[in-house]
Amino acid sequence: MALSPEPAPPAACREHAAASPAGAAPAPAGRRRAGPLLALGMTAALLALCLLSAGLGAYDIPVGDVLGSLLHRAGLGGEPLDRVGERAVERTAAAPGAGAAGRGGTGVRGGADAGVFGNPLAEPGVIGVSSGAAVGAVASIALGLGFLGTWTVTACAFAGGLATVLLVYALARSGGRTEVVTLILTGIAVNAFAGALIGLCVFLADNAQLTQITFWQLGSLAQATWPKVLAVLPCALAGLAVAPWYARKLDLLALGERPARHLGVEVERLRLILVLVVALLTAAAVAVAGIITFVGLLVPHLLRMAAGPGHRFLVPGSALGGALVLVAADLAARTAAQPAELPLGVLTALFGSPFFFWLLRRTRRKQGGWA
Repeated sequence: MALSPEPAPPAACREHAAASPAGAAPAPAGRRRAGPLLALGMTAALLALCLLSAGLGAYDIPVGDVLGSLLHRAGLGGEPLDRVGERAVERTAAAPGAGAAGRGGTGVRGGADAGVFGNPLAEPGVIGVSSGAAVGAVASIALGLGFLGTWTVTACAFAGGLATVLLVYALARSGGRTEVVTLILTGIAVNAFAGALIGLCVFLADNAQLTQITFWQLGSLAQATWPKVLAVLPCALAGLAVAPWYARKLDLLALGERPARHLGVEVERLRLILVLVVALLTAAAVAVAGIITFVGLLVPHLLRMAAGPGHRFLVPGSALGGALVLVAADLAARTAAQPAELPLGVLTALFGSPFFFWLLRRTRRKQGGWA
């Protein structure tokens, strides 16, 4: 029995897609202008916050000395600080790099995931890459691996994240296609299995290893030194460079898979590329800073509310906004309970969880839930 060809989308759908890059109602002119203004504002706020963050904490440093240290590192004069001061400046200077390329890339991942999975509440951990990176790091600590010296945990976390997302995609693929529901359910199963492996590693670890595992799982920028950030920067920058090229296709995918195919989008190829981008960014983030949750949910959704759902601004804006949120959270973690330092992942979860509940209630009240 011959199968009839898939019907073309109605003219209204084609006109709707042409008029609305995001696959939704056209954004008002005020919201379209909000994008560039938000980008400028976030850039200025990030620069100011970095200078403020470097000078505050258990070790106070005047802003002029911070600028002098940065100029000295850039070979433009200035004066270096003592060892403790230089370490404080190095950590703060590495934070935007780890944020934009890593944890700020979480915002990019959140924006891309929302388009790929068809849900603005999609979060990067849904396909198991974060838990896979955690397995790699925790296993290297519990087994006492040291083949790369101080880089061992970072390398194992990165490899674990990439391996996990490839496994999830391979298991979810059938007949040359990957259904979103199958991909998500496979990610849930792999997340559960990864949690069991982490629990087994914790059981086998001694007290010293257990302390290191716990500290790493809670998330921190304390180990985000320049060498480590620079080591994962190529992969992270590759992900950040690729994602904006697919902004238009993500906008069309928001219409649904069938209309997107009729409008020329190779849905399966797009999904594969963006899943790999998610893997690169998440693995880089977790390798440098450990597990820090809710940034990928909070940042892109706030930008969506402010400037509309268009991915042309949402993807690069999420990287900038994610870096800003991460630097602010790190400053709060270092100063809220001086001289102690709060775990960064715990702090983002404390603020991110109520925000998530608010999003759920807002969505249910306005739209009756996600269709």
